[in-house]
Amino acid sequence: MKVLSITSEMYPLVKTGGLADVCGALPAALSQQGVEMRVLLPGYPSVLAAARHCGGPTPLDLPLGPAALRRCTVAGATVWILDAPELYDRPGGPYQAADGRDHGDNWKRFGLLAQAAARIAAKGAEGWRPDIVHAHDWQAGLVPAYLSANAIPAPSVQTIHNIAFPGRFPAGIFGSLGLPSGFFDMYGVEFHGDVSFLKAGLYFADAITTVSPTYAEELTRPGFAHGFDGLIRDRAADVTGILNGIDTAEWDPAADRLIGRRFTPRSPGRRTENRRALGSAFALAEDSPLVSVISRLTHQKGIDLIFEAADDIVARGFNLIVLGTGDPALETAAHAVATRHPGRVGVHIGHDEALAHRIQAGTDALLVPSRFEPCGLTQLCALRYGALPVVAPTGGLIDSVIDATPASLAAGVATGIHLRELSARGIGAALDRLSAIMADPDCHARMIRNAMCADVSWSASAARYAALYAGLVAGRGRSRDSLSLSAAKRG
Repeated sequence: MKVLSITSEMYPLVKTGGLADVCGALPAALSQQGVEMRVLLPGYPSVLAAARHCGGPTPLDLPLGPAALRRCTVAGATVWILDAPELYDRPGGPYQAADGRDHGDNWKRFGLLAQAAARIAAKGAEGWRPDIVHAHDWQAGLVPAYLSANAIPAPSVQTIHNIAFPGRFPAGIFGSLGLPSGFFDMYGVEFHGDVSFLKAGLYFADAITTVSPTYAEELTRPGFAHGFDGLIRDRAADVTGILNGIDTAEWDPAADRLIGRRFTPRSPGRRTENRRALGSAFALAEDSPLVSVISRLTHQKGIDLIFEAADDIVARGFNLIVLGTGDPALETAAHAVATRHPGRVGVHIGHDEALAHRIQAGTDALLVPSRFEPCGLTQLCALRYGALPVVAPTGGLIDSVIDATPASLAAGVATGIHLRELSARGIGAALDRLSAIMADPDCHARMIRNAMCADVSWSASAARYAALYAGLVAGRGRSRDSLSLSAAKRG
């Protein structure tokens, strides 16, 4: 079975968040299920510079402009890089210019990506044509719309990694997209008078997936769905929550070359040496228990709550390490907390993959107080490394961390702690529970072993994706007849 994955990020070529990790891991995971997945990715300068073993360009004449495909091999996966220098060869990140503002032509940049995907689905590329097309987030949301508009028979899957980003653009761009005029409608790509690329994917895809079962349920509620809850409820039969995994070869405490002291579930005590090394690196007080944050510094992630609770965290005897980048105000707040508590709080602003590994290998607990969390990957890495996750009860955090309740502790299955209240006070109360667990060496060691033995790999999730693809190919997905009926509603 052949699957074309369309994404704006793929680790290790380009990464701003978990989307890149997922899209980078899926090809290898799915190959174990008999699925050949190839990836279509924009040709940002960093991607072209990092990619190796690329073939010569194959020209594409697309409605939104000329481009070329370059086939490359990345970590054993086949990647088609869409080379369009006018749209992708510019400073800044994948979505924003160097000054932090969104590229004004993002609609065109990712519209071109979707048109290239539809062309590959219709005509193939270098003799390869997909059985299934898998679009990720708003950046690939137009792909199912183009498949429908051009009667391209390949079934499509739209994955929501974070519904908070709808890919919303002014209605005036619609005429340039090359879609039928009737598609600008509530039964199509229209969203509150604008064009939403994500709405296009949610409406026209044969199947919709989210990155955790709980997030799939949360998206039926107005408080989580950012205006899409009605559409998600209408399409409930086509929505599946599939929990993400992590690359367990990349994240393996028994073989990790980035950490000072390697360890296994049978030797978790060696983590203490890693904690001491972290304390030394950040000039923290020795032998104090350590809690850490590895995150984008944003309101969604509840980082403001951590900084509000920082004084109480230190007062309870914990040291705190913060690694991440994001909102400038929160970056400033992080430095302020470190200044207020020298020797107790360490801060590193930026993305540092090696440091993230060292923190996971040495911290006693990882704080993840997200206000919403579609899946989350950092808590999965924490489980793998025995850093007990202290998480908000939402989305994939619920699905991946077993709360240390009296029942789960008695049964010997707990792997972390759920916040009872999403607030600074709730964080303090959770750390009191953590202190009680750490005061019982047998209970603490058992929880660390449980966490490290939890299955955070892609194996089960890849099997679910493969089954979903097989069902769509067999015709058990959303039928094209239903799309025709919806088109009739548009008139």
